[in-house]
Amino acid sequence: MFLICGLGNPGKEYVNTRHNIGFKLVDKLSSFYNFSSFKKDSKKEIFKGLIDNNLCLLMKPLNFMNLSGHPIKEIINFYKIEKNKIYIIHDDLDLELGKVKVKFGGGNGGHNGLSNIDKMIGNDYHRIRIGIDHPGIKHLVSNYVLNKFTANEINLIDDKLSKITSNFKILLNNPGLFLTKLADDS
Repeated sequence: MFLICGLGNPGKEYVNTRHNIGFKLVDKLSSFYNFSSFKKDSKKEIFKGLIDNNLCLLMKPLNFMNLSGHPIKEIINFYKIEKNKIYIIHDDLDLELGKVKVKFGGGNGGHNGLSNIDKMIGNDYHRIRIGIDHPGIKHLVSNYVLNKFTANEINLIDDKLSKITSNFKILLNNPGLFLTKLADDS
């Protein structure tokens, strides 16, 4: 079983913000692969389904971004999910808008959501990093990640998330081929 977890903040005020790109991708995956709602409580929302015959749980932690680790830990412990089958989807300030990178393990790059996850489960899991650009000045970052995408940016992001979604089955088997396919589709 795979756990595919998109990071974000709960609440309507955070829809289409840069920090919620993980939630947005989980919604697209759930719709595209016809996942069914499986479980929802105050800490998490989970969808269950298949991607290329792989049983998957899609998850959105519903406590705030900086506290994402606890519900993730609960799910991996309850379902005994192996760390190499965990994918965390998150925004990345250090990548240009719409650029995608996949990596296993490593540092959190100052991302508070990843920092909390690392504290709760360690850092040996896959990360799907989606670029949101950087505002250019460090003290502007907090407000920047909570701002909504512009109309032009949302078109670019929606297009990229659609490409990620339609190629996601490749990612579960061959991350290198997945990134090549995304580059070919651009």
